[in-house]
Amino acid sequence: QVQLVESGGGLVQPGGSLRLSCTASGSIFSIYAMAWHRQAPGKQRELVAAMPSSGITNYANSVKGRFTISRDNAKNTVYLQMNSLKPEDTAVYYCLVTYYSGRDYWGQGTQVTVSS
Repeated sequence: QVQLVESGGGLVQPGGSLRLSCTASGSIFSIYAMAWHRQAPGKQRELVAAMPSSGITNYANSVKGRFTISRDNAKNTVYLQMNSLKPEDTAVYYCLVTYYSGRDYWGQGTQVTVSS
């Protein structure tokens, strides 16, 4: 049974920073790609950042230069360092893990609120 455990969300003031993490366990397959998505109230879920096994990163235009995705393959963990946070970054953040089996799995979501 694959399990994804997210952590690191919370309340932060505009201009502040947070670091999200997501650890995957329970699969016999290796991980192909890891990504972060977010969903704000009343909006569709959107891709924030992604990193396949090649290491090439992909970011939404709205977070380029402020957010950094990274992976620790030995720990099956993906991180999202979020700097210079803005109120419009407020959302539930979800990690998505894709295995070489072709299956993908979502984390449970962690709330990020940017407010003064």
